[in-house]
Amino acid sequence: MTQTKVSIKNLYKIFGNNPKKVLPDVKAGMTKPELLDKHNHVLGIHDVSLDIPEKQIQVVMGLSGSGKSTLIRHINRLIEPTDGEILIDGENVLAMNDTQLREMRRKKMAMVFQKFGLLPHRRIAENVAYGLEIQGVPEAEAQKRAQHWIDRVGLTGYEEHYPGQLSGGMQQRVGLARALANDADILLMDEAFSALDPLIRFDMQSILLELQKELHKTIIFITHDLDEALRLGDNIAILRDGAMIQQGDAQEIVLKPADDYIADFTKDINRAKVIRLTGLKSPVSGYNGPTLPGSTVLEEALSPLAQAPDQTIGVTDKTGAVTGTVNLTQAIEALHG
Repeated sequence: MTQTKVSIKNLYKIFGNNPKKVLPDVKAGMTKPELLDKHNHVLGIHDVSLDIPEKQIQVVMGLSGSGKSTLIRHINRLIEPTDGEILIDGENVLAMNDTQLREMRRKKMAMVFQKFGLLPHRRIAENVAYGLEIQGVPEAEAQKRAQHWIDRVGLTGYEEHYPGQLSGGMQQRVGLARALANDADILLMDEAFSALDPLIRFDMQSILLELQKELHKTIIFITHDLDEALRLGDNIAILRDGAMIQQGDAQEIVLKPADDYIADFTKDINRAKVIRLTGLKSPVSGYNGPTLPGSTVLEEALSPLAQAPDQTIGVTDKTGAVTGTVNLTQAIEALHG
């Protein structure tokens, strides 16, 4: 059973001179525009609750101003909430004193920023080892661990270069290596790839997915790009005006949008690359025909479906047991929404 790593409960963030005073108005239903107009306060996060499973990639997405970057900065208390709870491994982050908070940031979490956040006067090897230096890791051990992650992200040979000598994609590899070198349980990635060109961005996504297969970190990934969210996220939460509109896996978001806003958000994506057989299956008993794993996306399933008897395929779980069937008509209807 998957355990919850981070639990966010009824979180509010109001920016202004007296957020506690206007909080009851927000809880009573005052909207973001009304709050700004009547009290000159800005509603950043509105009653967000989210349980983030360990060892998975949780994507939080939304358009500019939706509150996604504000939300992630509450997890390590770079921003203090107006109200609510944040638990990590069951421990209340908001109750931590300065020493406990510092230790959590140093050892339990690492962050990768959109603008790389590298130290321009330090060489690449020194940048990657910086977090270990802060932790007090002996120099020889820090250098060894830094070199390991430099090699893993494909930067061997660039150890003595400075950040300004590298491309944007290479600089973000340095940022990723630095975060991984700390061996933190939780990786916070705030629009980490959004400043990169599309091809480099896709390459960085691939690197992250490959590393995650081995490392099984709890990754909280912020993005405004739906394609990126669908490719990376085990789970996806969508924010609008600081409030959570929908959460679920990629299939749930695409097949069962919570409202017209999300339906419009997802209308142009390539459904064949997102929808998996497990999300379309119908119950069955006694099936003994051809099968495909439930994780198979429609793009890969259409040809076998067309060639199968009765254009029907059995859907199997991780143990190989048949849990249902999908026919070609269902698949085509799913593709066209």
